Parts: sequence; structure tokens; C-alpha cells
Amino acid sequence: MFNIIGHRKIWFLVSGILVGASIVLLLVYGLNLGIDFTGGSLLEIQFKDDRPVAQELVDDFSGGEWGDIKAQPAGESNMVVRTQELSNEQKNALEDKISEKFGEVEELRFDTIGPTIGKELSQKAIWAIIVVLIAIVAYIAYAFRKVSGPIASWKFGVCALIALAHDILIAMGIFVVLGLVLNVEIDTLFVVALLTILGYSVNDTIVVFDRVRDVLLKENLPFEEAAEKGLHNTIVRSLNTSLTTLFVLLAIFLFGGETIQYFVLALIIGVLVGTYSSIFVATPVLVAWQKWRK
Repeated sequence: MFNIIGHRKIWFLVSGILVGASIVLLLVYGLNLGIDFTGGSLLEIQFKDDRPVAQELVDDFSGGEWGDIKAQPAGESNMVVRTQELSNEQKNALEDKISEKFGEVEELRFDTIGPTIGKELSQKAIWAIIVVLIAIVAYIAYAFRKVSGPIASWKFGVCALIALAHDILIAMGIFVVLGLVLNVEIDTLFVVALLTILGYSVNDTIVVFDRVRDVLLKENLPFEEAAEKGLHNTIVRSLNTSLTTLFVLLAIFLFGGETIQYFVLALIIGVLVGTYSSIFVATPVLVAWQKWRK
């Protein structure tokens, strides 16, 4: 039987590289924030004739009364245009200019968010994640209070928190790359995806910890052996659950439309990374901590 705990240095190395690269990307480049957080206007238009290249529209209209413009194709004939905060008059003027240059267009959507609201959303998103993390640690510490003999129950919560930070940082690092390569912007749906990842990942981690707790309470085994046995008791269940979840998410990603495509992609990344961390990070960290304490 493959010894997961015994090879923990390999998993720590893999996770360290991924997390380290994600932190560097976040510090150097940062996430490509959308208007939900920065403020501004979003205009989606449909071209009656051939749709122009996005860069052509950016070159023609950036720098004027509309400020710097970002354009991104959507669907077969649509274009999503992001600008600084625009009034209705400025928006109508932009549509008229685009129609003169590239043919008739139809407005499909127009949203405006002020910079104050964007800043408030950013703060609330950060606080939402912090509150969720604190609640998770407190709950796990309470749920595992009966195993305080071999190891303090709060350490289960801290190790779950380490696994969650691992998952969130890697997901954010991947979206930094997507922002650089594909100009993918982060909106409030991404925050919802992160919170969903937290919930899914901690659920998987708690199931693994629960098996470890059962072995500790029922069998007189050293802590490392009990942890290894608990992992093997639940690894098939974790993989099966993740696979069935991924099948559904892949179907939504392929056929669910572009508006939720990157939201679903964030969930797919979260399920993959969360499954990995529940098995190869959370429990091995717990064992490493216990051995270091001794």
C-alpha cells in the first residue's frame, strides 16, 4: 500500500512550488480586477455586420473622453467594452462613434459602478473570506475536542486553514496568469467561487480528519500510523466525490455559456486543488507538526 504520510516531503515540495509561484505572481502582477472592484462602466454591444478585432476598437477610441478602453469578444458577434465611469450621454456618444466606424451596433447591456462602491465591495469580499476562515477553525477545534489527548484539537483547525490557504492561493495564482494571457477579469462571481472552494475543500478535509479521529479513538496506534490508516480509509471516497463533482462542472463549463465560464473554471480548479490538499497537505502537515513538537 502506498505510504502517503511517508512521502510527505514530496507533497510539501510540490505545494511549496505552486504556492510560492502564486504569491510571486500576485505580488508582481496582481489580479486583473474588473469594474466590480475598480469602478467604471461595462458596455456590451452586438455588431450587425462583421465584428472588428478588439484591439482595433481599443486603438481607435482609447485616450479620448472615454479614457482607456478595454475590449473583449463575446459570443459570435458581441463585444464587451470596459471604460472609466460613463454618463448616459458619453455612452451614447461612444456607441454612435463605433457605429460610424464599424457599422450598426445594438446595445445589449450597460452597467456602471462608482469607485466608492467598488472599494466597498473589495473590503466586504476580504472580510467575508476572513470570517469564513475563522468560523471554520473554531468549528473544527470544537468538533475534534475529544482527540485532545494525542494532539490538541485546535491543531486540526490550523492544519485545515493551511490547506485552505494553499487552495485559495493556487486558484488566485492561476487567475493571475489567465488575466495576463487572456485578459480575464475578476468580478464578484470570483469571490463567490473562492467561498465555494473554501466550503468544498474544508468538507473534504473534515472527512479525512474524521477518519483519523476514529482510528485514534478506537485503535492504539502511533499517531503517524493512525493518520496513514485514516487517509487510506477515505481516499477512495474523496476521489469518487471529486470526480462526480468535476463531471458536472465540466458539463456546465462546456455548455453553460460565457457569462459563467470563468466562475465554473474557478470551481474546477478549486475541486482539483482542494482534493489534493485534503489528502496530501492537511493530514501530512498535522503529522509533521506532531513529530516536530516531540
